[in-house]
Amino acid sequence: MGLLSKLKGELIDIVQWLEDDGETLAYRFERYGNEIKSGAKLTVREGQVAVFINEGQIADVFQPGMYDLTTENLPILSTLKGWKYGFNSPFKAEVIFMPTREAAGFGWGTPGPFRMRDPEFGLLEMTARGHFSFHIMDPEKFIRNVVGTDGEFTKEEIEDRLRKRFVTEAISGIAESGKSFYDMAQHYDDLSEILKERVDPVFLEKYGIGLDDTSIQSIDLTERSAEKVESRDELMFAGSRMNDYERKARADAMLGLANNEGMGGGMAAGGMGMGMGMGMAGQMGAQNQSSNQYQGQPAGGMAPPPPPMPAAYFVFINGQQTGPMGMQQLQQMVAQGQVTGQSQVWKQGMPAWAMLSSVPELAGLLSAGGPPPPPSV
Repeated sequence: MGLLSKLKGELIDIVQWLEDDGETLAYRFERYGNEIKSGAKLTVREGQVAVFINEGQIADVFQPGMYDLTTENLPILSTLKGWKYGFNSPFKAEVIFMPTREAAGFGWGTPGPFRMRDPEFGLLEMTARGHFSFHIMDPEKFIRNVVGTDGEFTKEEIEDRLRKRFVTEAISGIAESGKSFYDMAQHYDDLSEILKERVDPVFLEKYGIGLDDTSIQSIDLTERSAEKVESRDELMFAGSRMNDYERKARADAMLGLANNEGMGGGMAAGGMGMGMGMGMAGQMGAQNQSSNQYQGQPAGGMAPPPPPMPAAYFVFINGQQTGPMGMQQLQQMVAQGQVTGQSQVWKQGMPAWAMLSSVPELAGLLSAGGPPPPPSV
């Protein structure tokens, strides 16, 4: 350092930090030999804090305000220096200024897919990204654990370290939230609060900083998991359509019986309003009647109940859903080799798709010739 710089440093009597660019998180006040004259002024502006350091040891911390650097205002430094009766001018000490306002613009994102057990879809792979901001809460801890001996410490120098720690906590927070993937998109605010509550104490303990804002921009499925969710949706839609089909088929059957004089048109006049539930109960009771009742001879003057509705099955063939179809159609497809015992089938009332060979009432189709068609009524 030249003579002019040396003289300039010795004449400095105001210690302050003016060039706050929004990117600097710690600035070490520069002067020749770290010397501060007796009676110098310390100016700490709003949104700043100043920390005095003596030979690597953190001494006094100053909040916003203007101070005369005397023994009374530097109690810790005076103790470290052994100043019992004041200090000689000049004295040596380092001064680090730090902003205490919010430091924004920190992005985070998972470096690759992570796995989560979804309550509806099972194991899913997904990615997540968002932003966070913070401010320095514990200047001493921030200097010890983050700044070190750097003369000027910027956001860029700490961003990667914070991002990695944030992502680790974010993955655990999302996985432990217990929310389904479908619910997450509607509850980003709730998830963001969960992440803040999880990460904030970690950052404060390790780096001396506190989170101001935490946000989730998106949570996306990998291609494989997206196909899994879409397939599940299609099955649920098919099941819903099957319910509608079966209800319509039963209603059509009952309406046909009401309009068929040969089957007892008096049913329409005498009891159609009793509802489909009574009709279905009659169908079940019909299975226990004697054979002469199935031949059209009423018992006790009552018309015979309608025959049971045939089962309607859906079948997966060549990766596509086909149906609904009855037993005769299934038997023909088995005989033609289009459907095998390994084919997946489903009908109303079954909890899930199953192999044809595992369904008792269909297993007979695999034997030679299959079962005969149901008798006509």
